[in-house]
Amino acid sequence: MNERIQDIIVKYFSKSASEKELIELTEWLKEESNVLLFEEFIRTNYLIDHCMLDFDTDNEKSKVLDKIKSEERRKRKIRRLVFLKYAALLLVLLGGVFTYVFNSGKFYKSEKEKKTVTVPVDDVMPGHDKAILTLENGDEIVLEKEREVQLKQANQEGERLVYKQNSNIDEEKEIYNFLTIPKGGQFFVQLSDGTKVWLNSDSKLKYPVKFLNGRPRKVELLYGEAYFEVTKSKGNSEGNIASHFLVQSKSQEIDVLGTQFNIKAYQDEKNITTTLVEGKITIASGNAKKTLKPMEQAIVDQESPGSFSIKKVSKVFDEIAWKEGYFSFRQKSMEDIMMVLSRWYDVEYTFQDSQKRTKTFTGVLDRGNTISQILINIQKTNEINYKIKDKTVIID
Repeated sequence: MNERIQDIIVKYFSKSASEKELIELTEWLKEESNVLLFEEFIRTNYLIDHCMLDFDTDNEKSKVLDKIKSEERRKRKIRRLVFLKYAALLLVLLGGVFTYVFNSGKFYKSEKEKKTVTVPVDDVMPGHDKAILTLENGDEIVLEKEREVQLKQANQEGERLVYKQNSNIDEEKEIYNFLTIPKGGQFFVQLSDGTKVWLNSDSKLKYPVKFLNGRPRKVELLYGEAYFEVTKSKGNSEGNIASHFLVQSKSQEIDVLGTQFNIKAYQDEKNITTTLVEGKITIASGNAKKTLKPMEQAIVDQESPGSFSIKKVSKVFDEIAWKEGYFSFRQKSMEDIMMVLSRWYDVEYTFQDSQKRTKTFTGVLDRGNTISQILINIQKTNEINYKIKDKTVIID
């Protein structure tokens, strides 16, 4: 199997395959010998890494098709009818391939061995696009996908808040806004210089409505998680915006030059984790300063400025999966998993059996599913039971 096909297979599962790549994979799979190669590649490279969901039922196939439809709507680069045509054909071609559940080194179970799980009545729906915008005067505006808000310096359309690059505001004073994402929410904001920021649940960002000429561009992630795609400085008729882009968070400051990275700085977590996807950033904490290369991650102790380490990241997707609509857990404990789920589904959780806190799980799961669907798939490969009562998940 050539590297081109391998790349397309990975893109197919991560929902990033283009129409052309989808067609190419479909044509390639029409050869029976290639289907065998595909099975072997998945078995040795993909399933072990991600422990994907069962694909041996019509219900699971329908979920995959729904994901493809969602991705097509989101990117709006792929013609609807052609994409769905080939997506459906791929599902037919691959229908017999995915007959496994990862358990004790085995890739499948017989129908008799599979558990029957009942979805509880108190199921919790996934989070959605919502935020609270706080203006400089303290006024708060609720932003939701169903409504549009027109501001002097920005436009809000659905899940996007876009600031104008040439808004008429006082050039001598930086005017700040705050964007707060509650639990069960997510949102996207494009700053006045074109920098794009995706904000995860339970996050808060402080930023100027317009960057002043000649001064470093500076924002602050007060808490939470954000993915930054920083725009390089551009000259305009009014002057030049400074090339440096600074991101502050508790215990650290990042100096950026046109790049993409993820910061996780939750208040209830010990460390701030910064992962560089591409470009170059320098992190300063206390008296220490270090430069990150792509696929490197800095871990800063929030309570001990200057105490941090850098490590290589083998799978960047694991760190930014939330931005793409997934949870990606790699040998994560149930304690850590429930902390993540509690933010997205806005639920509380408790462990009746303390030993279950350290149980680990590896897998990629869809953030568009209800919390029961998530827990059911974890349950397939883990010895846990759960129930939901009054938006509290009880693990026993």
